[in-house]
Amino acid sequence: MLDGFRFEKKKVSTGIQIAYRVGGEGQPLLLLHGYPQTHLMWAKIAHRLAKHFTVVMSDLRGYGDSDKPKSDSRHETYSFRAMAEDQVSLMELLGYKQFAVAGHDRGARVTHRMCLDHADRVTQAAVLDIAPTLTMYERTDMSFAMGYYEWFLLPQPEPFPERLIGADPKFYLRYELLGWSKNKEAEIASIFDPECLAEYERCFCDPLTIHSTCEDYRAAASIDLEHDRDAREAGRKIQCPLIVLWGDANLVLRTYDMLDTWRKVSDNTVEGNVLPCGHYLPEEVPKEIIEEFESFFKN
Repeated sequence: MLDGFRFEKKKVSTGIQIAYRVGGEGQPLLLLHGYPQTHLMWAKIAHRLAKHFTVVMSDLRGYGDSDKPKSDSRHETYSFRAMAEDQVSLMELLGYKQFAVAGHDRGARVTHRMCLDHADRVTQAAVLDIAPTLTMYERTDMSFAMGYYEWFLLPQPEPFPERLIGADPKFYLRYELLGWSKNKEAEIASIFDPECLAEYERCFCDPLTIHSTCEDYRAAASIDLEHDRDAREAGRKIQCPLIVLWGDANLVLRTYDMLDTWRKVSDNTVEGNVLPCGHYLPEEVPKEIIEEFESFFKN
């Protein structure tokens, strides 16, 4: 599935062991996945990107084969700040003090935080199918709440969401994957590679992953908002060039002017495009994502 990419784990400066794959040659490009997946979401585009970049695909803490540490009462353990620190440390251990980064979903929120906390490390950034966390929570309405029910269910106190999801995690995972795809009536294997899907199921069905990923959402609804408000009050914005990509079937995100929204939190150039897909851009429209990444990151 990913021949030519070596799979490794490294303990980073935060004490967390991060699982990742690396391959290719050229300038370093870090790829960060979202919920409820692993780094394998990049499998359809990794080999092509590896012709031009040294591609690093990692599992966020709490996901995949990375560590799932015990959380704390403020959920700082699973904050985007902590996750960003993991990834910056990983890239430094691999010999890269500066690098480009692309993130999807939760990984895109880690990317946003990384651009704020580690502006000297990130040369270019891509965020896939998100608006800024603070923007989305502050503009909550019924459409957002219905479309993004995870943002209100998963942050509920444990063990409520864990018990609900844990009752049938494979069903929940597949419901998420198809429910956020453009063609919700498709055979799931026509969108998601069967080997990748099997790995998503193996990792997500672990009760530790279910709990850790709920903690991710609890952090987003609490400590992450504090960090975002602090950055806004301090006038801290994204300093590197940014590309924003999103799917035309994502009805909630279509309520935002995506480029204008990201330009408000950036001091550098912001470009982007809407693509003919749902939420899972690298798996639904891999050819288009390759073209966008090659054009943007090779500049």
